[in-house]
Amino acid sequence: MLLRYVTTHQKFFSRFASLYKICILFSSSGINGLTNFSCSGTEKMIFRIHTILAVTGLLIVSIISWKGYSYFFDTHSPQLVLSGLSENSYYNGDIVCSIACNKSGTISVALDEKPLTRAYEGIKRNRDYPFTIPTQTLNNGKHTLKVEFTDSSYHKNKASHSCSFFVDNLPLQAALVQSESEYKVLQGRTLHVQFQVNKEIESAYVYALANKYASFPEAKNSLIYECFIPTSCEETPNEYLFSVEIADKVGNTVTLDNKFQIVLYPFKKETLHVSAEKLKEEREKGDDQQKLEDALVQINEKSWREKLWHGAFCLPIDNGRVTCEFGTVRTTQERGRYMHRAIDLINAPRSVVWATQNGVIAHMGRYVNSGNTVIIDHGWGILSLFFHLEDFANIKVGQRVAKGNPIGTIGKTGYATGYHLHWEMRVNNMPVDPMQWIKQNY
Repeated sequence: MLLRYVTTHQKFFSRFASLYKICILFSSSGINGLTNFSCSGTEKMIFRIHTILAVTGLLIVSIISWKGYSYFFDTHSPQLVLSGLSENSYYNGDIVCSIACNKSGTISVALDEKPLTRAYEGIKRNRDYPFTIPTQTLNNGKHTLKVEFTDSSYHKNKASHSCSFFVDNLPLQAALVQSESEYKVLQGRTLHVQFQVNKEIESAYVYALANKYASFPEAKNSLIYECFIPTSCEETPNEYLFSVEIADKVGNTVTLDNKFQIVLYPFKKETLHVSAEKLKEEREKGDDQQKLEDALVQINEKSWREKLWHGAFCLPIDNGRVTCEFGTVRTTQERGRYMHRAIDLINAPRSVVWATQNGVIAHMGRYVNSGNTVIIDHGWGILSLFFHLEDFANIKVGQRVAKGNPIGTIGKTGYATGYHLHWEMRVNNMPVDPMQWIKQNY
C-alpha cells in the first residue's frame, strides 16, 4: 500500500528530498549565526534566507502529510452535481449537460444502461465536464441517465446519480372535435368546446369573451380535451370569436381559431315578497351575504385541478318540480329588481337533498339571503350551490361526496317564502343554467 503511494508520487518525493537537504544545511548555518550578534550584513541576509527555506520545508512536509492522509484515510462519499437535466422533464433536440464533483477521480455516463460517452479519467475537482444527449437518436418516451464516479483515494470511494427524463420529438397537432354548427349557446348557458391532440400536452387555454379558461382531459389519459365557457344572462346576442392556445411539454404551440353564437333567451318575470319579520330573523341568525360571495372567489381560485365528475348531473331532490326557472327577473319590495340565477325546486318539507355529482364539500354556512348553504366543488371551477336547507347531513368541509350522497334537507332558511331548494351552478364563478348540465353528458 505504502509502496504504491510512493511510486505514484516519486517525482514529488525526489524534489522534496533535495529541498530538505538544502534546508538542513542552511538551517545549521543559521543556528550558528544566532550565537554571533556582531555578524555582518551579508551574514544576516544569509540567515534570513536560511530561515525562509526552513519554514518552506516545514510547509512542504505538512502538505505531503495532508496528501498522504487524504489518500489513505479519506472515506467520504463524493458529491456529484448534474446540470442541464431535470428529473421527469421533457426534452427535444440535443441536450447539453455537464457533470462536476467535489473530488478528483473518474466519471462514467450511461444512458438506459448503455455507455453514452467514454469515461472521464483524471478529472479535477469542482470542474465542469460537458456531454451531449442526442435525443433525435432516441425513441419518444422515458429514458434514464446514470452517472457514476470513483475518486482517486486508496479506498476508491464511489457515488452515483440517476435522472429520468422524457424525449418528445413528435410535432404537436390538434383539431376541434365539434362542427361549427354546434358552437351555439343560449344566454346564461355554458359553451362546451372540445379538441383532440396527438400526444400529452403541457397546457391549453381558450380565450373568449375577454376571458381565459383552462382546458383539461375529458377523462384520465384521454387525448380529447374540453373547456367550459360560461355566458352571462346579460351577454349581448351576437357572434363571437374564440381561440384555443395549446402548448406541449417541450414548448411547441398550436392555435385553433373559431367562432360561436350567443342566442337570445326570453327570460320570465315574477314578483316576490318576504315578510319583514322573516328578514329580521334571518339577519339575526345568518352572516352577511357578501361573505359568501367573498368565499366563492376563494373557492373558485382554489378549485381542484382535476375533473372529479363524469357524465350528466342529476336533480338534487326526488321528483322535484321547478317553481322558478333560471334567469327569471324578480321584482321584490325588499331587494328591488334582480335576476334569479338558479332554479327553485320544491318537494315535501325536509325531504333529502343530495349531491348532483361527485365532488368535494368546499363550504358550509348560514347567510341572510341563502340561509343554510352547502357548496360542492366538482373540479376545474365547476361548483354547485344549495340554499335554504333546513339542516345539514353528516358532512364536513373537505369531505368527498359521490353523486346521490345526502347533504341536507329541504328548508326555508334565508330569503324564502316557503320550503324549497335553490340549486345554483357556477362555472369560473359565473352562474349558469343547471338544467343544461342534467341534459348533457360532460
